Amino acid sequence: MSQFRSVLQDEITEFLALRKASKSKSTYDHDCHTFRLFDDYLCSICCDDRNLTEEQITGWIRTLTGKSSSIANVVRSLRIFLTQLKAYGVNAYIPPIPKVSDDYVPYIFSKVEMDLLFSIVDAMQKGRPQKNTLIHMEFPMILRLMFGCGLRTGETLSLRIKDVDFDIGVLTLRHAKGDKQRLVPMHNSLTNILRKYCMAMGMIGYPEAYLFPTSDPTEPVSTHNAQHRFNFILERANISLPGRRKHQRGPCLHCLRHVFAFQSFANSEREGRRIDDTVPYLSTYLGHESLRETEKYLKFSNEMFPDAMELFDDYTAQVFPEVNFNE
Repeated sequence: MSQFRSVLQDEITEFLALRKASKSKSTYDHDCHTFRLFDDYLCSICCDDRNLTEEQITGWIRTLTGKSSSIANVVRSLRIFLTQLKAYGVNAYIPPIPKVSDDYVPYIFSKVEMDLLFSIVDAMQKGRPQKNTLIHMEFPMILRLMFGCGLRTGETLSLRIKDVDFDIGVLTLRHAKGDKQRLVPMHNSLTNILRKYCMAMGMIGYPEAYLFPTSDPTEPVSTHNAQHRFNFILERANISLPGRRKHQRGPCLHCLRHVFAFQSFANSEREGRRIDDTVPYLSTYLGHESLRETEKYLKFSNEMFPDAMELFDDYTAQVFPEVNFNE
């Protein structure tokens, strides 16, 4: 029996089956959540016509909450689905992608905070019985990979032994954002730590083994559980951001990627490399589609990093000049 109940239940089910076969697990899970909400909405307005109107589509979009970028991603998935409905003889309104606000400020952990986080995670002991009895051993390595390589949470947790080349110290990310692949070099010290971890976990020689499995070796740690564990560590470290502004990201796992981006930028500047030589390489390393995306990763507090901000502001002013739309 279909898990959907609306007038488009068959079309949604078939669409998700195609997405499961062609997209990454994270993209598929995102689409499943999106279309459960969409299906519930169609039922709530008693929609009995498969030809959806502009009022019906925009009505559902107005119910979406969260960051503008998240809403835009939901609408992108919906547009693909509505476009494919034409194959079923259905004519539905195709909504425009909402404008994404880019004024949020990430939380950047200081060196003192990072030292404290690693101290706490390294001292973690096996807790009460839970689904993943290995998390106290896995999480120190998870944090080091994310901090040392600027990986996204999902990219880190989906790694398998076959994705690690210990000889040259390179990770292969097979299902990165946008269903792209990329190679990520590691520092020699991180490569050695990862090798010792894999040996201790008994993974060497098993190419399909996940680096961070749950008690079920065929299932990796989920992003939800990883963030839950990180929240516990943040609480132990007494790290929070009270009174954060609307678009300001509080401390979370993804912020380690921002720390990596900032430190890479700052180290390059200290070593005398030109910023316009650094940023394109950093953008490629992080797996960004454009320098615009990298620019968002290099938004920091002026009070914390005034010298670095002045340098980067000068650079972005040349690459992304201000435009007065009122002229």
